[in-house]
Amino acid sequence: SAAPYIGTELVQWIWGGFSVDNATLTRFFTFHFILPFIIAGASILHLLFLHQTGSSNPTGLNSNLDKIPFHAYYSYKDIFGFAIMLALLTLLSTFAPNLLGDPDNFTPANPLVTPPHIKPEWYFLFAYAILRSIPNKLG
Repeated sequence: SAAPYIGTELVQWIWGGFSVDNATLTRFFTFHFILPFIIAGASILHLLFLHQTGSSNPTGLNSNLDKIPFHAYYSYKDIFGFAIMLALLTLLSTFAPNLLGDPDNFTPANPLVTPPHIKPEWYFLFAYAILRSIPNKLG
């Protein structure tokens, strides 16, 4: 809403109304559901184009002797690695489900008090620092 000229219209378009409502939740859920399919489709399209034209070689030399087939070696290697990681994840979630959890999940919730030690995860710290450095959204 702080963007000049189009801020309020943009916010209303994203929200689907004048406030965050059921339409906003439905819109974000739909976007969240469809986005992986769009990314997968773009990746498949990229691989098809790459398979047709081939990847670029900066030296300009065509070395077919150094190539190994993809299917026999890499497919089995990837399937084996996926099976190992899936087995480890299954064992971890079956026999030690609370091992990777946060200890704060076991304390009873108090809706009137926010704990003072709560801070965002590491990948949101840059945005948190920006928000804390600006006292008001308009500067």
